[in-house]
Amino acid sequence: MKWQILWSIIAAACILYGCLIWGLRSGTSFFAVWLVLGGIFFLMTAAARLELWQKLPAGGRTAIVILAVCCAAVFIITEVRIAAVGFRTSEEEDLDYLIVLGAQIREDGPSVVLRYRLDTACSYMEKNPRTVCIVSGGQGWNEPCSEAEGMRRYLLEKGIPEERILAETESRNTLENIQNSMTMLDPEEDRVGIVTNNFHIYRGCAIAEKAGIRNVYGIAAPSKILYLPNNMFREFFGVVKDILRGNMSVV
Repeated sequence: MKWQILWSIIAAACILYGCLIWGLRSGTSFFAVWLVLGGIFFLMTAAARLELWQKLPAGGRTAIVILAVCCAAVFIITEVRIAAVGFRTSEEEDLDYLIVLGAQIREDGPSVVLRYRLDTACSYMEKNPRTVCIVSGGQGWNEPCSEAEGMRRYLLEKGIPEERILAETESRNTLENIQNSMTMLDPEEDRVGIVTNNFHIYRGCAIAEKAGIRNVYGIAAPSKILYLPNNMFREFFGVVKDILRGNMSVV
């Protein structure tokens, strides 16, 4: 009975959170993962009521437990690494370039996630007047302009001089953000800051290092607490994807 109650609570929490993220217009369809996860836990509740677990062969139960433990271990280790790198970065002064990784642009301007990145970049550039900023991001199907163009306008409105802003308008993901931006700097000599939200710093810096930028520094922008579980969960899949594709190292 206690397992049925636990699975039911988790299922309801996942579905409610997924609906909340959907209602807040997160900009991606990842909210659906929470709904699927809730459905899985409801199925586990039904299985517990029907005592299906006890009806499985002992070998089958053992295999499922081992698989579940391995998956949980990979997930926990990855999330700890994401948090350890992204939430404990210290700001390096007087960098040659910042690369601000793109996120959704809306009709009324940058999304909340992107505003955090741009405000962090703006604050850094005010303290370090020699640093040049590369804003990076193409135009998605649901965006009124390229992310880079929307970011450039935002920085100009904040008082950053136009000559200190370079725009890369073609990239569609983090790897392309880095690779396309590298054509505007010297990856061997320049000291480069990767500006993105705390949950994204680990992957962004690891991709930059693997792509060939020799001196990489993470500059973490904050993130909204309400979105953080969704962002951290989504980032896990992003890390796994980029490791499997060879875009970043495991370390």
